[in-house]
Amino acid sequence: MTAYARQDLATAKRIVVKVGSSSISGDASWRIDMLADAIVEARSRGQEIIFVSSGAIATAVSLMDLGQGKPSDLATQQAAAAVGQNVLLWRWQSSLDRYGVLAGQVLLTLSDLQNSTPRSNARRAIDRMLTLGVLPIVNENDTVATHEIRFGDNDRLSALVAHLMKADALVLLSDITALYTAPPDREGSRPIDTIAPDDDLRQFEFGGKVVNSVGTGGAATKATAGRLAQEHGVGALVTSADNIADALAGHDVGTWFTPAETGDPQTETLSLILQDDESEEN
Repeated sequence: MTAYARQDLATAKRIVVKVGSSSISGDASWRIDMLADAIVEARSRGQEIIFVSSGAIATAVSLMDLGQGKPSDLATQQAAAAVGQNVLLWRWQSSLDRYGVLAGQVLLTLSDLQNSTPRSNARRAIDRMLTLGVLPIVNENDTVATHEIRFGDNDRLSALVAHLMKADALVLLSDITALYTAPPDREGSRPIDTIAPDDDLRQFEFGGKVVNSVGTGGAATKATAGRLAQEHGVGALVTSADNIADALAGHDVGTWFTPAETGDPQTETLSLILQDDESEEN
């Protein structure tokens, strides 16, 4: 059942949950157990969770003695992604072992979703994982997807996965409790409770810039992904990673993107999303 309001998240059958690198990497890696706890609790209610986890490159930086911050050259980024993805999935599996839950890794590129054969294979594999009780953990395949490393983001990927898998809702976990009308530290900035399909996002500033379904970095990409999901009939919630349990229980947290009523919201073709997304970038 499509989630048309926050409270519907408590009974939604299939939810895509995305978490960013800063919420689970380095000193924040303790959140992996907390996130796993909430996911397993949702699964115990009969909900299907598809998890989109960033953090491969960030995880590898300290392990490979690469200095501070993300490496600048492409080859090192790709190498770090290969190492970090291995460690990241091990950390998730180690946490899920406490509950006897098995994780399955799904690495995608934008081109995979643009082409019918790999797109169909991904959908079929994820569907089968869910019926087998496996938790799908999706990430961009940064080792080969050079475009995604330099310009892409997992917020956008999660919106595409939500549509691909006919999810009832998308939950985007961030470092802040909600989206704000302007940078949170600016005087007069206030949290946004709900964004309707016809709301003009140009009235807000996300990440220090005015955006309207486009943007890069931080809150801007959350707004972009929320609007992308919303326009294609999938409700989206943006909130802090620390709020995951409350979010999945349908409590009043974060910023809710009310899904557009597009007839049957799950009948739109994925190609429409991909075409829209490409046109926004160009």
